[in-house]
Amino acid sequence: MSDFLMRPALFVWACVGLLSASAVATADEHPMLKICRDMDYTTAHTLYLNDLEQMEQASFATSTIWTEGTIEFQGVPLRALLDHADFTSGTLELTAINDYYVEIPVDEARDSLALIAYRMDGELMSTRDKGPLWLVYPFDSDAKYQSEIYYSKSIWQIDHIKLLPE
Repeated sequence: MSDFLMRPALFVWACVGLLSASAVATADEHPMLKICRDMDYTTAHTLYLNDLEQMEQASFATSTIWTEGTIEFQGVPLRALLDHADFTSGTLELTAINDYYVEIPVDEARDSLALIAYRMDGELMSTRDKGPLWLVYPFDSDAKYQSEIYYSKSIWQIDHIKLLPE
């Protein structure tokens, strides 16, 4: 094959390789979650993937009403995230990238088996697949989680958690 035909192909493969390498290199540098104690986010603390991976980890397999079959979820137990943020009382507001939000009392969050999941079946979740973070309950482990109350709190594409004033 001529050099002329080989060069564009090499250029394309080189670009694909660079894009793949840069995506891997920046995965830990991409902000995953902001946590704050005030309404205007002046005291927001930003967590990155590597921060979440350094916290207590948990996983469980469960089915959901939004997915097919049983899925293995991995992430940080919600109570561990509350400990990290030193949230001991009040109400949490979890907000998604589309501004949808849910409110959960801190006491209820501490007592649940909820998980701030960032992996499904071992893969990081993309925004197209309910990521980067999804509050998931182990729906198959207890009938109490199979209710509209818990389904409505299972917010995905989470990017902010704030503690509402009491």
